[in-house]
Parts: sequence; structure tokens; C-alpha cells
Amino acid sequence: PAKMGLFPFLNHPLGKPALVLLGTIVVSIFAFHGTIVFWPQDNPFETTQVEISKGASLAAIGSKLKEQKILTNERTFLMAVKILGHETNIPAGKFTLLDPKNNYQIIRQLIEGKPVLKKVTLLEGWTMDKIAEALETKLGLNKKGVLTLCKNRSFVSKTGIPSKSLEGFLFPDTYFFHEDDSPENVLTQIIEEYQKNISDDLRTRADEMGFSELEMITLASIIEGEAIYDTERSIISAVYHNRLKLGMKLQADPTIQYIIKGSPRRLLNRDLKINSPYNTYLYDGLPPGPVNNPGKASILAALYPDKNDYLFFVARGDGYHTFSKTKEEHNRAKKTFQKVRRKYRKKRR
Repeated sequence: PAKMGLFPFLNHPLGKPALVLLGTIVVSIFAFHGTIVFWPQDNPFETTQVEISKGASLAAIGSKLKEQKILTNERTFLMAVKILGHETNIPAGKFTLLDPKNNYQIIRQLIEGKPVLKKVTLLEGWTMDKIAEALETKLGLNKKGVLTLCKNRSFVSKTGIPSKSLEGFLFPDTYFFHEDDSPENVLTQIIEEYQKNISDDLRTRADEMGFSELEMITLASIIEGEAIYDTERSIISAVYHNRLKLGMKLQADPTIQYIIKGSPRRLLNRDLKINSPYNTYLYDGLPPGPVNNPGKASILAALYPDKNDYLFFVARGDGYHTFSKTKEEHNRAKKTFQKVRRKYRKKRR
């Protein structure tokens, strides 16, 4: 008997025509799929933006693109998405589409393109309240809800922050967030940046100085509230370290600013008498927690103070300070500053 070979059906009189027909069908299917995937969408855009809602169905996405005139043939778009297996892969967010002239270009950019992100800059020395306000303005997050979450013991514990709230640990930096990010995701990203910047070496240094991590950030926040120029941060830090060693009250103005309402202003004598554990004019040692969110420079200054004998400092009126070792020197420096202040007032009149 003759050998049948690998494809015995080819020896049948109808074998070869059947194979040709099968091949034609396969090619036709691929051609049809290719046509659908690359079907042109006759829109006028070179670039356009589209926002995909969280949980939107494929049909809803198609309708959205149709409404924005990105699609002229919605049906082929839906078919193309299914052919490519992306029914559930289109993420939520705001996207910029470049030259979206056919189904493939649109789908690829929705799947592979990065959603438009919103830029938020948090500055050194901002309080938790100020940061919550910025997140509301830039991202539309509810300020009250953000503050509530910042004080939620369970959430704070999950972040690994050794405090009752996130005050002091919302690391100042420039961030990029998705428009629909939740308050939890936003705060978690900010805390992760803090954790990246606080190394084990810094925590070890704090421990060697007898500070807990919370105390380290608390002192750094006071330095942040006082210093304008980096060159003075370690000197100001030394003043507070020297006072702590001698058992003197810190008498730090930023701790008073923290407990008075409204924007920062010139402190009055009655402000210094407010009964609060944050009032370092009344109570010894560090306050119970940070009074703002310090940057890396102030944190380093808290851990690596200058070596000096200064116990006092007063503003000079130009952003810098005059440092003194004795009360008498300090009083003279205060009188000098008061003269500068009076001259400034006369110029403004």
C-alpha cells in the first residue's frame, strides 16, 4: 500500500480544494480583523483630551468618544477593542490622544498611554491644614475629609508614622497625582516620599541624640518655622539644643503661631500666655508634636546642629538673625531690631 504521508486527506480528490478554501477563510478572517482594528476614524483632531470615568463600561467609553467626535464609527471601535482583547483593560483617567485617526491608534494610546497627571507642590513649613487646602484646590479633594484622614489613628498607624496625626510627616515636594486619586492614595504617596528621605542612618542619629523620630521632626518643624536661609538652620538648631540641655524653655515663636487662628502675624504678649501644651513660652521642652511639615534641610539641621554657645536670637529685618549668648546681648539686639521696624513703618506711611 502507498504511504499516506502527514496529510492523508490531501490524497482525497476534494482534499486540496478544501485546504484552499480553509486557507481563504482564515486569510479573510485576518483581513477582516485587520480592517476593523485599523478602521479610520474621520475626526479633525491632531491632539485631544478624553476623560475615562472609574468603572466605565466599554459601551460607555465608546459613547464618550463618540460624543467628543473622536469616533465617527463607534461600532468598529468596540469590535476592535474586543478583537485586541482589551475589553477590561482601559484605565480610568484623563488622556491626551495624539493624531487619533484610526481605532488602533486610539486604543493603543488609551491602553499604553499615561493618564494626564496633576502637579501639586507642597512647600516647606506648610501646616497640615495648608496642605489639605492645597489638595482641595488642585485635586478637588475635600479639605475636611483630608484633615480627618490625617488624624485617623488607624490610617496613620498603617502608614508607619510614629504619631497621632500626619502633621510633620507630609513631606514637602512636588508631586504628580491622577485626577481621580483618593485621599488615601494621595496621602500614602506623600508619606512614602517622607519614608524615602528618612534613612535608617538618620533614625540612628536621632536615637544617639536621645530623640525619638517624633521629637526629631518636632524640632525640625520649629527650625523650619524660624529659618529662611539654609545657612542659619544649623545655628538656630544649636540654640534650641543648648536650651534643652540647660533646661530652659524653648520660647519658640512658631509654636505660638501654630496655636493662634488665622495667618501668621506679629505675636502679642497675650499670645504668649495661651494655655496650650504647644506654648513653649509656658511649658518646658519640646511641644507634643510638629507645628508644620519641615523639609530635609531642617531635619538635617535638627540632627546636626552647629557647635556654639548661643541661647538667643532675634530677627534683623532682612531674613537673617542676630544670635546672642547672654540676655543682655539679646536685649540690645532686640532694641536694634525695633529701630529697624520703626523705620520700616515710617516708610510705609
